[in-house]
Amino acid sequence: MEATSPISVQQSLNLQDQTPEFSPKPSPLKKNFVTSLMEAATLRTPSFKEDTYFISHLKASEKKALQELKDKLMAASNGPDSMWGIPLLGCDERADVILLKFLRARDFKLQDSLSMLQKCLSWRKDFEADGIVEEDLGFKELEGVVAYMHAYDREGHPVCYNAYGVFKDREMYERVFGDDEKLKKFLRWRVQVLERGIKLLHFKPGGINSIIQVTDLKDMPKRELRVASNHILSLFQDNYPEMVARKIFINVPWYFSLLYSMFSPFLTQRTKSKFVISKEGNVAETLYKFIRPEDVPVQYGGLSRPSDVLNSPPKPASEFTVKGGEKVNIQIEGIEAGATISWDIVVGGWELEYSAEFVPSAEGSYTVAVEKQRRMAANEEAIHNSFTAREAGKMVLSVDNTASRKRKVAAYRYLVRKSTSIV
Repeated sequence: MEATSPISVQQSLNLQDQTPEFSPKPSPLKKNFVTSLMEAATLRTPSFKEDTYFISHLKASEKKALQELKDKLMAASNGPDSMWGIPLLGCDERADVILLKFLRARDFKLQDSLSMLQKCLSWRKDFEADGIVEEDLGFKELEGVVAYMHAYDREGHPVCYNAYGVFKDREMYERVFGDDEKLKKFLRWRVQVLERGIKLLHFKPGGINSIIQVTDLKDMPKRELRVASNHILSLFQDNYPEMVARKIFINVPWYFSLLYSMFSPFLTQRTKSKFVISKEGNVAETLYKFIRPEDVPVQYGGLSRPSDVLNSPPKPASEFTVKGGEKVNIQIEGIEAGATISWDIVVGGWELEYSAEFVPSAEGSYTVAVEKQRRMAANEEAIHNSFTAREAGKMVLSVDNTASRKRKVAAYRYLVRKSTSIV
């Protein structure tokens, strides 16, 4: 990457002459009831601060509760109790992390925490949860689509994506949820996905001890999935306390805000502080706040494709903003003759013009239109392309947002290869 910024910005000169309906400050009267609820829901949920699990950070009453929970568990134990391969009794600091999760889930009420812990131990034994990760449950068509672990957030938390829109297809729904046995098998698979994520946690003070959940509500058949959703929610609440650091809801439909406004008073501030709500059209902008663009799946406005996870860590991307009324040119200079440049670029919720051209350094040479200017639809994934230069020059990637007033987040990365080395 060159020392100077490769990004140049051109502002549109005629936006000021557009009609008032394009004004960036719409009249308050145009804000509908649903939008107001959406904004209110977002404002009521300050960012969650994850616990460090250092014993020295506990209050005296919390330290006492932890020790008493250990004592009661020891007295009630019929054998060596463990979770996720960690013995709960002994001097292992990882056990303290697990026990504190149960205590916090029950507001450090000792008897309630003990009861929850014992029920969870019993459930894990009956469910055979310890060996579930290795099972082949036959849901290959759902892997990477419905529920899957994919990369990490900016702080290092594993990220679990959930999207149930595929079940709007009746045939798919019947194949997975057609009877009680199928539902039980699906629930087992869903637990398997979560257990894979938990295996990535540190279970140590100051470490990464929880995951991020991203739930895509687009096209979700809420009525049909109500039974499955209730089972999943119950299983996770009862047996995986404090395992989620943040819950990000994307492509949120209007009715979700209405539901949130109704059940919000019954949620603790701790639970509400984990919620992030993003309506349709703001997916990339929301996810970029928590997850780097190279780790966000392409279907959500990022640069990460399924095959990337199998290879080496992704090449970091550069983020930038395309303001309304602007055209942004990314100039990648210093490309030598014979070199091949490959690039990825994406703009969240595109709806703008994109093009790529190679500009030779030599006077009199012709500019090569590598990708002709075209309108990018909102649902289009990241561009991935490459070009081999016959002569020295620069690549110019252009995104033209001059016809819009809406600011958009964007990201790009590139790699220049000579014949025997990588730049």
